Amino acid sequence: MNAPPRSFHVKSFGCQMNAYDGTRMAELLEAEGLTAAAEIGDADLVVLNTCHIRERAAEKVYSDIGRLKRADGSTPMIAVAGCVAQAEGAEIPRRAPSVDIVVGPQAYHRLPAMVAEAATGRRALDTDMPALSKFQQLPARRRQGPSAFLTVQEGCDKFCTYCVVPYTRGAEVSRRWTQVVDEARALVDAGAREITLLGQNVNAWTGTDAAGRSGGLDRLIAELDRLPALERIRYTTSHPNDMTQGLIDAHRDVEKLMPFLHLPVQAGSDRILKAMNRSHTRDSYLRILDRVRAARPDIAVSGDFIVGFPGETDADFEQTLDLVRQVGHAQAFSFKYSPRPGTPAATMADPVPESVMDARLHMLQALIWEQATAFNQTTVGRRTRILIERNGRKPGQRIGKSPWLQSVHLETDAPIGAMVDVAIVSAGPNSVGGAAV
Repeated sequence: MNAPPRSFHVKSFGCQMNAYDGTRMAELLEAEGLTAAAEIGDADLVVLNTCHIRERAAEKVYSDIGRLKRADGSTPMIAVAGCVAQAEGAEIPRRAPSVDIVVGPQAYHRLPAMVAEAATGRRALDTDMPALSKFQQLPARRRQGPSAFLTVQEGCDKFCTYCVVPYTRGAEVSRRWTQVVDEARALVDAGAREITLLGQNVNAWTGTDAAGRSGGLDRLIAELDRLPALERIRYTTSHPNDMTQGLIDAHRDVEKLMPFLHLPVQAGSDRILKAMNRSHTRDSYLRILDRVRAARPDIAVSGDFIVGFPGETDADFEQTLDLVRQVGHAQAFSFKYSPRPGTPAATMADPVPESVMDARLHMLQALIWEQATAFNQTTVGRRTRILIERNGRKPGQRIGKSPWLQSVHLETDAPIGAMVDVAIVSAGPNSVGGAAV
């Protein structure tokens, strides 16, 4: 039997939705009277909020579990949450008997009850995937930094052949309109000046407002635009197939919607896109960006790329490089393909050798680095407003975010959470320098 924990530490891996889930789990535990421990070694309860996207994700979790063993041979109460918990289930405590709790991403609202169960000496496991019932049972938002995440949509129906999300997060479901607006209002009341709407396919969100009118993400953004103290709205991650004209027009019409779009394409070859089951083509993707830029010419574009997908030839990869050159990215994320057990791509023939993937990734990242530097340099001389988010490394230095999601360093005595007018005076590949004006 374990003593009931008095302190906890949540360690989140992976995407922004995991960061949101980690924050909500912390709020659940605090509502039960537990205290957050700054260091993982000081906590009576450790929650490993896991990600299953990358290769050997489960093995890394077992390694993290092993490192929780203390010098005297004891361990804290351990909860494995998130997508690895969903995928591995009862296999986790079988391989790692020190794990007390296994809870999937759709069941973490039950975490306090599971902690109480584990304190009696019984192992607690819940990987059910009800349709978003967890959000109705989470505590109200009470305190918040200047920038906040807000999950509005979960799951995915796209079934890309390389991706585990449909199996770990379930089918696409949208949170209710009033629930999202109420949480957004609570975040603003708690201090948020910027809200980023989250979803595996966030632009697939649909809902019905209090008047019974249905709408998509563009109408939700218009509703949030009416919150007086909210300064900025962002959203991620989008799927090209759900990029409606209404959402594109919102970038033109809603001043609070920031000029930044993360729209993953994954590859530039139609043959590879078809093998990935991406449901869009190279040309249809480029035409979407043409419409977006017509609506908001200064928009910054971000993307995701996978190199070395099974069967990818040199010619296929060259088409990806060519697409990147056409788009011109402000930033992008690129990865080597890694097979995920249970996905169709994991059994596909013609794997790409590791050395070839390494070389292709290096070439792609060099091009993205060049484009990110070029984009940042185009903003030098602009005047804009930034949201101060944290202190910098130097005395008197603050770091904030520009409308284009750049990290901006500047000397100012403006407090965290302030909106500051700046001139961008210098640029590098990862950040820009600003001067208050």
